[in-house]
Amino acid sequence: MNVADIITAVLILGGSTLALTAAIGIVRFPDTLTRMHSATKPQTLGLLLVIAGATIRLRGNADVGMLILTGLFAVITAPVIANRVGQLAYREHSFRDDLLTRDDMREAVAEGELDDNGEN
Repeated sequence: MNVADIITAVLILGGSTLALTAAIGIVRFPDTLTRMHSATKPQTLGLLLVIAGATIRLRGNADVGMLILTGLFAVITAPVIANRVGQLAYREHSFRDDLLTRDDMREAVAEGELDDNGEN
């Protein structure tokens, strides 16, 4: 067992652990906004760690390019999806007000900066 195998194992186990905590968070968190946080941040980082481990293991293989594209796609789309889900949850009021420490969208909606679609 060489150093590359150990690094690969650590990255894949770490990424899998983050993905597991994301799944547990989705089940355990009380409202849409906190579930959305759990579904995007640790899940994306976990996926990137697993991809990094697989890339080290498959170095020199043609599949490495596809792994890199997969990671880039996840990093690019996760924030956009989280933003849209958060806006929808806010519009439908499917969150708990007592869990918010600051509500930036309330001010924007009250001042008329955002329309019904959450756009300027």
